[in-house]
Amino acid sequence: MAKSRKKSSKQQNTLADVDLTKRLDSDRYEAELDKQQTKLRQIQQAYLGSGQSAVIVMEGWDAAGKGGTIRRMSAVLDPRGFKVWPIAAPRHYHLERHYLLRFWERLPPNGAIAVFDRSWYGRVLVERVEGFASPSEWGRAFDEINDFERLLTDDRMRVLKFFLHISPEEQLKRFEARLRDPMKRWKLSYEDFRNRKKWDDYEDATNEMLDRTSTKRAPWHVIAANDKKWARIQILKTITSELAKGMDLDPAPLDEKVEEAAAALFESYKDLIDSTAGRSD
Repeated sequence: MAKSRKKSSKQQNTLADVDLTKRLDSDRYEAELDKQQTKLRQIQQAYLGSGQSAVIVMEGWDAAGKGGTIRRMSAVLDPRGFKVWPIAAPRHYHLERHYLLRFWERLPPNGAIAVFDRSWYGRVLVERVEGFASPSEWGRAFDEINDFERLLTDDRMRVLKFFLHISPEEQLKRFEARLRDPMKRWKLSYEDFRNRKKWDDYEDATNEMLDRTSTKRAPWHVIAANDKKWARIQILKTITSELAKGMDLDPAPLDEKVEEAAAALFESYKDLIDSTAGRSD
């Protein structure tokens, strides 16, 4: 297994730039996780009330920790305004249509947040490396994807993109751990082992993707993920920071009719409202 390549002197913001030694201890992790999950709940309320929407793209190496990070979000968000889309190979219907169609169909409505576990970037990653797309197809996809994301941001949708980077050695440890645990073996697939054999090819494809599709509207956030705790917190902090921009996170006031109904039912309804201020459960 070849190790990660060093960047050339002309390259910037490549996987070789990532410091994979970053770590976070358990106590700090738990405290920060609680803090960021609370912010996520506040943000979701603000989005539901304002009609703001967002798309979060999760890319990365196999076993890099995408699913674990997503679970830390879905554990606290209301599924009525939050959707996770696990993306696998396209099936017959979508194979006969433009590759972006199945992603258009899954975009969130106003007020909602959607997470794509893998995404339209498969065109310039797995489809490129495995030969499922021709050089002309994946070559023009960089501009097509940039145009696609520009349409989303022009329509007030926020787009956040993460690539979780781990070393080949760390990936091997995680594959072994999954093999040893009967409850985690389902996470492994033949493709995981196939892709690992082409690590350098995938690294080259990823570096070109980062270079050509990281835009001011939708920049890439490359996350050091050898330590799962560090990666989760860095991603959650970025999400809460970016999604909170320009949003009023204070709980929305009661509708006048709701307030009138509460006053008729509860003699001390104002004390009741004051005692639960800020709660969202």
